[in-house]
Amino acid sequence: MKSDCMQTTICQERKKDPIEMFHSGQLVKVCAPMVRYSKLAFRTLVRKYSCDLCYTPMIVAADFVKSIKARDSEFTTNQGDCPLIVQFAANDARLLSDAARIVCPYANGIDINCGCPQRWAMAEGYGACLINKPELVRDMVKQVRNQVETPGFSVSIKIRIHDDLKRTVDLCRKAEATGVSWITVHGRTAEERHQPVHYDSIKIIKENMSIPVIANGDIRSLKEAENVWQITGTDGVMVARGLLANPAMFAGYEETPLKCIWDWVDIALELGTPYMCFHQHLMYMMEKITSRQEKRVFNALSSTSAIIDYLTDHYGI
Repeated sequence: MKSDCMQTTICQERKKDPIEMFHSGQLVKVCAPMVRYSKLAFRTLVRKYSCDLCYTPMIVAADFVKSIKARDSEFTTNQGDCPLIVQFAANDARLLSDAARIVCPYANGIDINCGCPQRWAMAEGYGACLINKPELVRDMVKQVRNQVETPGFSVSIKIRIHDDLKRTVDLCRKAEATGVSWITVHGRTAEERHQPVHYDSIKIIKENMSIPVIANGDIRSLKEAENVWQITGTDGVMVARGLLANPAMFAGYEETPLKCIWDWVDIALELGTPYMCFHQHLMYMMEKITSRQEKRVFNALSSTSAIIDYLTDHYGI
């Protein structure tokens, strides 16, 4: 079964303007960009469970512009997939603006990845290395602003922090002056992986900004999301692994409810989700509700029909 193509689908819900959401005074709940995972089927699932705003996985802008195959494989959406932010990895203002022009009819905005700490990304001049290149970030934002004239189209950035927080505040101020719509802050440095998130640093950044700020890092439940929102004073929270483990997290569930699992099966089959992705998401979702023996059996399944039979036998329909 083939999912809806980018070329035939235009976002029909512009009324769900992320900027207005950020100024509502309510917690804005955001699904993070996740390579391989935050694709259309998963975005559709989390939207059923109180997620307000979704990001695509990070897409390399140069490949996206130059290759029709890359566009078809990397970006799929449909009319219900709103509001939507397309995240790009980029180090060239012209290529980024070209990519933004391609997606602007199908999304509410684009985001520049300035936070990915993976070696390959930084070696290519993408991701977290951009927090040390504020002029390049400024040029990319300006070029998109000049080339995309769609009213309300957002241009945001997602960053990590510096060891010297003054540098991060300076970067954010420069980005704000250039016309960035909002900033997402992952509260770790590029070198940190599993160390505690510096929520105090996110709070300081927010206090120095007039534009919305989203807090990101180690949020695993709605209660934690609300707590981080309160202590940082930010306008929203972005969650990655917490949603992978429990796509119903933002609706207040402590673990993935069975209804959510069956919703995933329905959505994934309807949209033609590849088997590996379909299975992997279920492994994440069922981590907390299955025994070690059950995991061994479930993780070894090798077909969609075997998965559906397993779920039906163990959990019913």
